[in-house]
Amino acid sequence: MNAGTSDAINAGEWLEKPFQVDDETGFRALALELFALHAARNPVYKEYIAALGIRPEQVDAAERIPFLPIGFFRNHRVLLEGLQAPLQFTSSGTTGSITSTHHVPWPALYERSFSTGFGAEYGRPSRWRILALLPAYLERPGSSLVYMVQRLIEQSGDAKSGTFLHNLGALAALLRESEAEGVQTLLFGVPFALLDLAEQHPMPLQHTVIVETGGMKGRRPEMVREQLHAILKEAFAVPAVHSEYGMTELLSQAWSQGNGIYRCPPWMKVLARDVNDPFSRVEPGRTGGLDVIDLCNIASCPFISTQDLGRVHADGSFEVLGRFDNSDLRGCNLLAGYTI
Repeated sequence: MNAGTSDAINAGEWLEKPFQVDDETGFRALALELFALHAARNPVYKEYIAALGIRPEQVDAAERIPFLPIGFFRNHRVLLEGLQAPLQFTSSGTTGSITSTHHVPWPALYERSFSTGFGAEYGRPSRWRILALLPAYLERPGSSLVYMVQRLIEQSGDAKSGTFLHNLGALAALLRESEAEGVQTLLFGVPFALLDLAEQHPMPLQHTVIVETGGMKGRRPEMVREQLHAILKEAFAVPAVHSEYGMTELLSQAWSQGNGIYRCPPWMKVLARDVNDPFSRVEPGRTGGLDVIDLCNIASCPFISTQDLGRVHADGSFEVLGRFDNSDLRGCNLLAGYTI
């Protein structure tokens, strides 16, 4: 399809493409193809790059693709023209804050993305008893994380897989039961709730993998990853704590199997930008703001400039070190200033 035509978006033509990427050349080619599509047919992205003075024909390499600041999802409908979105994911937020909304016209694309990415890291969900301690997410509608975990729980086929809100005692009892039976268990948890579990029900977990999902959601003081993981490893006698990196505005996740080193699926890539010049890259291993190319974000925007700080390594793996606050924006004000 010619990205510049006025024809309706042909979903069947696009939905397979992210999963056919198997090398760097294929990734760059699809990124450029999606850039052409969004530069022509995504009103928010089209106006944003025009405000930057960028002409689409000037972008002839993946490295030159501009990234949309993630804040645009808070006050704009970021979506290709002509599409309707039966599914909408919303971010968490403090009282009175404006939350982000991700419009998802093809829920099956999200399900294939997380199922394939999870499978590459952990195998089929049916290998696991999957438990989820996600109170901050379960207490509000529209969480993409809850959507993913609930689908994985269904796919596990284990009658005792499930979510837990506040009943730490019931979760601890089920963990002990799973351990006694030798059942391979995967526990998703938001950090503040995992810390509550560690304080109230410490126990050795030989058959359980803990996957923390990041962020205290205002329930506890933030702490560095090393401190969080050290507490959890000691309380549960596990050799490593795994992590999941995802967000409302993305349809893909990166996974860490320890030490906070995340790896992306083939259709996702993380880059680091200079904190003082958001249009420049930093060398591998240097701290910068994180930009994400998610080729599964076909309908919204595949090129997202996040508010996370981190380091990207030469092999493409990355670490998340924290978030920008208002005092950290500096050069990012060049991005934040556009309010189309």
